[in-house]
Amino acid sequence: MTETFQLRPYRDEDEDAAIALWLETWRLAYPSIDFDARVDWWRERWRNELVPKAAIVVAEQAGALAGFVTIDASGYLDQLVVAPDRWGSRLATTLVDEAKRLSSDGVTLKVNADNARAIRFYERSGFVHAGEDVNPGSKRLVLKMAWKP
Repeated sequence: MTETFQLRPYRDEDEDAAIALWLETWRLAYPSIDFDARVDWWRERWRNELVPKAAIVVAEQAGALAGFVTIDASGYLDQLVVAPDRWGSRLATTLVDEAKRLSSDGVTLKVNADNARAIRFYERSGFVHAGEDVNPGSKRLVLKMAWKP
């Protein structure tokens, strides 16, 4: 598969594709969780918390949404989502690099402590461990990670 993709700012008409991609990736990452039951909650969070407060950069490939990253004014990366058929490609790195460019003073994030694949990716991308927390919704342990230029 070719890795040609275009980055661009999020548009309102991307909402359905972004939410569908989020759902697909989280189903694969955590098959024991019923994410279908969470779509309404996610859509509400997307509309009220992320879209108004974060820069959202999407990646398009062959006319389809292939991934996105959200980064707010404080440098918090809330979401990095990449289509499963592009896992292992350079797309995730490109999206993280864009978040770093948009937040050149540093980037922080939280990642589920049991998501070893994501943790390895962030470590390869220059992030270091910066503490632990508990997700208030899922009660899962999360790692705080940070990147500084």
